[in-house]
Amino acid sequence: MRQWWKWVIYAGSIAALIVSASFAIYCAWKVYAYHQPGEGAAAEAEKNAFHFVLVPEELDNDYWRLVEQGAKAAAKETGVYLEYAGPRQANIDEHIHILEKAAASKVDGIMTQGLTEKEFTPVINHIVEKNIPVVTIDTDAPTSKRTAYIGTDNYYAGFIAGRALAEDMHGKANVAIITGSFTASNQQLRVQGFKDAVKEEKGIHIVAVEESHITRVQAAEKAYNILKKHPEVNAFYGTSALDAIGIAKVVEQFHREKGTYIIGFDTLPETIRYLQKGTIHATVVQEPYEMGYRAVKMMVDIRKGNNVPSVINTETKVIRKQDLPLRPSRNYEVNHD
Repeated sequence: MRQWWKWVIYAGSIAALIVSASFAIYCAWKVYAYHQPGEGAAAEAEKNAFHFVLVPEELDNDYWRLVEQGAKAAAKETGVYLEYAGPRQANIDEHIHILEKAAASKVDGIMTQGLTEKEFTPVINHIVEKNIPVVTIDTDAPTSKRTAYIGTDNYYAGFIAGRALAEDMHGKANVAIITGSFTASNQQLRVQGFKDAVKEEKGIHIVAVEESHITRVQAAEKAYNILKKHPEVNAFYGTSALDAIGIAKVVEQFHREKGTYIIGFDTLPETIRYLQKGTIHATVVQEPYEMGYRAVKMMVDIRKGNNVPSVINTETKVIRKQDLPLRPSRNYEVNHD
């Protein structure tokens, strides 16, 4: 009897060991597969007509999630395989590395931002010379060999922001500008457009221009320092999606909501909440979903040999509290799936 139980215990131990080893092997395989996205992508891409890559400025950004959603919708309609790969947070070196990696994988098309002429034009030209078409989204690289640009006219976006501030403030304001980047061309154009829009307004003075590096923390830090150094500032202009959010937090901290005008960019959920509260007075809205959707459609046309326009500007406008809710919602409301 005792010998029988010994065999049962022995057999159970062997079975447990086999199950444990199998589970460990499975987990190790999953970890390996997770860190080798290119191989899975290549296998998946073989099932589709084309394999495209969308490389955003940063993955962890609601604005770019809307671009992604639009691109994925078009990819599903057209039967192409779409990869969405980019830096977790804005980083030019990492961004360029991902573009180079996509080109080395011999994908059928790449969609990305131009960001800076100096760094991105040579990379885009090198990709195109490998017979891989490039479509720029949101930020153009006009002197590069990219096939087309689809997105905001960033100078015009800055200009209408300046006119909105001038009208809402009746031509009198001490303005501080917080921009996402001093080097990104889209941010430069938004600042220049704004300056040109208010330069004839004798009562409007630009007191300071600071850089947030596209983070709400640094936007808040710069706004705090500006209000400490320049208490006369009564208006802020934020040129990236996170700037106005950081500014609004500091303005509330100083209890200056009623005496400080804020105009920003885009419609992140926090921006909308501040707009509804009245802390943010206006925001420039773009069409990120349309950018992603139309970029994929355009890339399919390019691969099929069809002619496409070299520049397509999506709609840009200034909205205020009374303009809410925005429609169509797909361009402004992020679906976290």
